[in-house]
Amino acid sequence: MKEKAHSLKNVKTLAMVAMLIALSAIGALIKVFNTVAFDSMPGYFAALYLGGGYGAMVISLGHLLTAITSGFPLGITIHIYIAIQMAVYAYLFRLFYKRFNPYVGIIVGTLLNGPISALLYVPLFGWGFFVGWSLPLTIASFANILLASLVYKGISKIGGE
Repeated sequence: MKEKAHSLKNVKTLAMVAMLIALSAIGALIKVFNTVAFDSMPGYFAALYLGGGYGAMVISLGHLLTAITSGFPLGITIHIYIAIQMAVYAYLFRLFYKRFNPYVGIIVGTLLNGPISALLYVPLFGWGFFVGWSLPLTIASFANILLASLVYKGISKIGGE
C-alpha cells in the first residue's frame, strides 16, 4: 500500500513538472525585451512548491525555450550558461524565501537574476551590455518572482501544500 501511495506521488509530481514546463513554453512567447520573457515564473513557483531541484529544472528549460523562440541571439553556449545560472537562482530564491521570509527571497531572486546576472556578462560583452540589459532583466525578474510568490501563497492558503 505504501509503495502505491509513493508511486502516485511520483506520477503527480511528474505531471506537475510537465505542466509547469508547458506554462514556461507559453511564458517564453510573452517577451519583455529580446530573450527576457515570462518563462521563469513557473520555475520560481516550482522551486517553492516542489523543491529547489524541480524549480531549477523548470526554470532552465523555460529559458532555453525562450532562447529557441528568439533564435538564440547570444549563441547557444551563452544561453546554456544562462539556463544554468537561472537554475542556481531558482534554488537560491527558494532557500532565502524559506529560511528568512518571502520578502528576502523576492529581493535576493530579483537581484541575482537582474543586475548581478547582467554584471556577469561584462567580461564577455562589455559595460554597454550591462547598461542595456540590467533594467529589463530586473523588471522582468521581479514580475516573474512576485507572480510565482503570489500564486504559491494563494495555493498554500487553500491547502495545496
